[in-house]
Amino acid sequence: MTTQQLRLGYTYVALSDVGRRRSSNQDSGFASQHLLVIADGMGGAAAGDLASSEVMHVVRRLDGPPSGDVIEALAGAVHRANDRLAEVIEEDPSVEGMGTTLTALLWNGTTFGLAHIGDSRAYLMREGQLHQITKDHTLVQSLVDEGRLTREGARTHPNRSLILRVLLGRDESEPDLTMIEPQVGDRYLLCSDGLSDMVDDHGIADVLRSAPNVDAAAVDLVQRALAAGGADNVTVILGEMIDLDAPPDPTLASADGQPMLVGAAAEQVRRGGSQTRTATSLDPVDAAETTDEADREVDGSRREVNDPEALRYAPRPPRRHPWLRRLGLAVVVVGLLALAGKLAYDWTQDQFYVGTSDGNVTIFRGIQADVPLIDLDSVEEVTEVTVASLPTFRAEQVEKGIASSSLDDARDTVQQLREIAALCADPAQASAPGAECGGVE
Repeated sequence: MTTQQLRLGYTYVALSDVGRRRSSNQDSGFASQHLLVIADGMGGAAAGDLASSEVMHVVRRLDGPPSGDVIEALAGAVHRANDRLAEVIEEDPSVEGMGTTLTALLWNGTTFGLAHIGDSRAYLMREGQLHQITKDHTLVQSLVDEGRLTREGARTHPNRSLILRVLLGRDESEPDLTMIEPQVGDRYLLCSDGLSDMVDDHGIADVLRSAPNVDAAAVDLVQRALAAGGADNVTVILGEMIDLDAPPDPTLASADGQPMLVGAAAEQVRRGGSQTRTATSLDPVDAAETTDEADREVDGSRREVNDPEALRYAPRPPRRHPWLRRLGLAVVVVGLLALAGKLAYDWTQDQFYVGTSDGNVTIFRGIQADVPLIDLDSVEEVTEVTVASLPTFRAEQVEKGIASSSLDDARDTVQQLREIAALCADPAQASAPGAECGGVE
């Protein structure tokens, strides 16, 4: 029987972890029998989690057998998702500046339609070879395309997260759209940069090549990202092409055929009471703590945890003058707070960020924070690059401040902004497809 005669389908899984250095999850992921989607929100305090959630809730309406062309369906969903962001921003201007990537695979029973915008990635593992089937819409990828930067250099470039195209709710950033012809055994991975920044293509290929199924692959990929530092949210969406007439594996997470929603979008749905299955974290430590807490509780009451060593000592008489002890503790606490404040201030003076001063891009020493009676930042260097010469999205980034790990890192950021300004100043390049110069005032 040839591949064309097979009745194709796929097993799937979605898994997300907040990471080791983040307090909230701005990724959203979805997997079902017809649709695989990932959205990586950005904007920090400006509600990146809200952006990815809103976009996910729009795009996952495609879940079901497509009634027409999958490319047209995806293109329409992307535009509706962008319009939804515009509505949210209009309702609450405080979230202006939020945005999200989007990568989606829509299955019509014979082929996939792929829509992509941003720097989340889609990979294909076929016959032991890994292929990245999306192109990052980032500044460093444009430098790689121009031969000015190697792929290896792009992985560690200080401005590797500067995105040229993303859903912002205020412009029409067109996604890349393409068709994919699958084969039995293909494994498709959609992932946020929390995976691709932590695990290189060789590591990803090793997992996709050797894992017995998509469930095991998802667990292994997330664990590797966490072991490498877990600097960002980690979300993976996996699908493996199978012959639907072959005996199914009842142990897989997708065996029940129910969709899976993970990350920020799952948190919203959980509060709203949706029946969509969710899974947001993979942390053996949390699981162990949950088990331990369960073991400590019987019939709604806490069991005493007996310490054999503690039972060897008789109760001691109460201390005299307890207020002296409290005063001593207060003095110690005040001293520790003062020391912590001094160390925190010293730390801020080793930080840098790129902001704006009198309309020019400026490097500041310190951090952006309003603390009474204390200045936590000062001008380090004023550059010739004007904020007005930058595209709207970049200008807003500068006005909000772009954090840098060092003075050299800040200067690299300025150089990238200088190149963007120069690109936008050239009418021929500014109007090129994919350029972001339409918002220059």
